[in-house]
Amino acid sequence: MDAFYASIEQRDRPELRGLPIAVGYDGPRGVVATASYEARRYGVHSALSSAKALRLCPGLRFVPVRFDVYKAVSQQIRDIFSRYTDKVEPLSLDEAFLDVSHVPSATLLAREIKARILEQTGLTASAGISVNKMLAKIASDYRKPDGLFVIPPQQIDPFVAALPVEKFFGIGRVTADKMHRMGIRTGADLRKWSEEELVGHFGKAGHSYYGYARGIDPREVEPNRIRKSLGAETTFASDTDDRTRLVEELTAVRDEVWERLSRHGFTGKTVVLKLKFEDFRQITRSRTLPSPVSSAEGLLQTGIELLKGVDFGGRKIRLIGLSVGNAAEHAGLWIQQRFDFGDDPLPRR
Repeated sequence: MDAFYASIEQRDRPELRGLPIAVGYDGPRGVVATASYEARRYGVHSALSSAKALRLCPGLRFVPVRFDVYKAVSQQIRDIFSRYTDKVEPLSLDEAFLDVSHVPSATLLAREIKARILEQTGLTASAGISVNKMLAKIASDYRKPDGLFVIPPQQIDPFVAALPVEKFFGIGRVTADKMHRMGIRTGADLRKWSEEELVGHFGKAGHSYYGYARGIDPREVEPNRIRKSLGAETTFASDTDDRTRLVEELTAVRDEVWERLSRHGFTGKTVVLKLKFEDFRQITRSRTLPSPVSSAEGLLQTGIELLKGVDFGGRKIRLIGLSVGNAAEHAGLWIQQRFDFGDDPLPRR
């Protein structure tokens, strides 16, 4: 979907159409969830602090988040997908892979799906079509907004060779910067490195990068992905190093995590504590238990013990999070049946 949250707000509030808007929280601790295309021209993007967004775009209008509305529209779109294929793998609230290898023309089908989404929701979507997930993902971003881009088999080799490495699915800014320092700027540059060399520099991700440079991605579309973890986090109104307050905040996060674990019927043996410092550096501490977490009290106690073991080094904390992973051996019973909103980057207050 194109600027999903912002597009919904502009759809529902005509006075916002054509204006630079940000969905999120205004103020010194606020964060942008997403921005309209009018705001993106100024460099405003998701996860940007509200203060910086306003500096980039002084006329920016902030709109409160309405997750209930976004979830409802997301379900409308999922219902449209289900009319054409039962192989739908959600990536997020506004994005999914569809396996349509059973139809004569994926391009015609994509046009029809885009038209149905526009007709039923009043929103535009962009579609990417190719022979695998990696290439389809790249294609979906290629002609936004309201785009449709196809990478046919005969064009894969030259397309990938000319593609900047930061455009590859799964290569973020940090990895791209490292590649640039190694002289790797395009897919053609990436092909010059052996699989062993890439694994040596990038760990197991090097196997994927080796394939990506050749347009290869063997992953199937997985409509029933096994959930690997569940968690929650909160950003504070003011940074703190008060451990009593941090335990209070951790307790509130624990309540949210436990509710999600109960709702999804998920259990796991590894508890992970996440802390983000005032300088935005982030650390995690984890503990794997002999058996799955079985109580809210046990989850909190493990989190507190992990917190006690962290040396703040004179820094204050701006965010705390808690998650449970390492699903029990019978985790195959717990299947993702809906979009996962557990990674909400916005502060709870």
